[in-house]
Amino acid sequence: MTLTFAAALARPRALWRGFSRKFAQILPQGLYARAALIVILPMIVLQCVLTYVFLERHWQLVTNRLSTALTQDIAALIDLHQAFPGAQDRLIQIAQDRLKIDAEFLPPGPLPPALPKPFFGIVDAALSNEIRKQIARPFWLDTVGRSNLIEIRIKLDDAILRVIAYRSAAYASNSYIFLLWMVGASLVLIVVASVVLRNQIKPILALAGAAEEFGKGRDPDFRPRGAREVRRAGFAFIEMKRRIERAIEQRTAMLSGVSHDLRTVLTRFKLSLALMPPSEETAELDRDVAEMQRMLEAYLAFARGAAGERAVRVDMIEFLEELRFDAEREGRDVAIAYSGDPVATLRPDAFKRLLANLIGNAQNYAKTVAVEAIRDSRFLVIHVDDDGPGVPAELREEVFRPFYRLDEARNQDVGGTGLGLAIALDIARSHGGDIQLSDSPLGGLRATVRVPV
Repeated sequence: MTLTFAAALARPRALWRGFSRKFAQILPQGLYARAALIVILPMIVLQCVLTYVFLERHWQLVTNRLSTALTQDIAALIDLHQAFPGAQDRLIQIAQDRLKIDAEFLPPGPLPPALPKPFFGIVDAALSNEIRKQIARPFWLDTVGRSNLIEIRIKLDDAILRVIAYRSAAYASNSYIFLLWMVGASLVLIVVASVVLRNQIKPILALAGAAEEFGKGRDPDFRPRGAREVRRAGFAFIEMKRRIERAIEQRTAMLSGVSHDLRTVLTRFKLSLALMPPSEETAELDRDVAEMQRMLEAYLAFARGAAGERAVRVDMIEFLEELRFDAEREGRDVAIAYSGDPVATLRPDAFKRLLANLIGNAQNYAKTVAVEAIRDSRFLVIHVDDDGPGVPAELREEVFRPFYRLDEARNQDVGGTGLGLAIALDIARSHGGDIQLSDSPLGGLRATVRVPV
């Protein structure tokens, strides 16, 4: 029984989830658009309900009263005609002067065929009901033919009374004034609501922009403002930013102390080796000390990252030319290509270390290395291609792990610690970007750096 009841509820829940997903896809994605919809949609619904309820009742009430008055005037003309059969001309004159309607007594005969009922027939229905109630004679009604006039024909015993009156005599024609006021007031309220909503959304966008800038390694100029909840979120962001910066400073200070102590010990080793007579053992110890020195620098570079360096505007063409010149001084050629706006906002020293690691890694295992940079309105994309042995596709994520080394195919640096790509990835992510490895058009490996500008 329980399973049957649960199964019966499962289908409505699935339908509701499907409806919710489709409805969410229809809704606007932006906060400003959704907030505006929350404010404007109820206003539109309220105005529609108000228009229907109030105007419908207003039109109906006023139209019924006007139709009653017009029918009473026609009934009075009929009664006077029956009381004074020979005073038709006088009755027509009184109707024109006093009642503001044109009356005419036509020879007896059949009434015209009935006209189709209008779609919006408030006047037609009200007049027809009043004529049936007050006069109770056969009649013919035309409320459509001439837009501002109404024609009524009533069959009498010895004639047909033809009455032409203004539509305003039986219909409330001033409702458009209310509609204009309602639409005008709604537009003013919508404009005011849009301005207020935009001012409320700006602090949220400023907070999002500050978080994005901080994620890219930049120092945003952010001051909390706006509603109390938004300011609270802004102060929480500033406090989080301070804690992160304080943790980075503490880590950097600790690493600086460790670096100083270890370098002091290595310096003593070097001094002791220098004072010892040269031998095969001292040469091996000297190589071990140099290896320790290099490993220490690599560890500190990885742990320190880009701490303390500020992002500045960099001319990428000159930046890449400096990298090419450094490679040429080591006797290696690197092809450079650039397209797009040459200016990007980066940490120059850290980004130079990133590209130097990728280029150096490619040069250790390839004869040809090419660097292509593409700058668009949002991202700076740099491809480092080589014709080396490459990296198997299943290991391209593993090579970014610290201290991970490929012994058979290629490595980050010969005899190194396996930190080259880890340092490069850390720097790319500190800029808000990433590094991807793929197959190169040159036949080897392609390292693609993609950072926002």
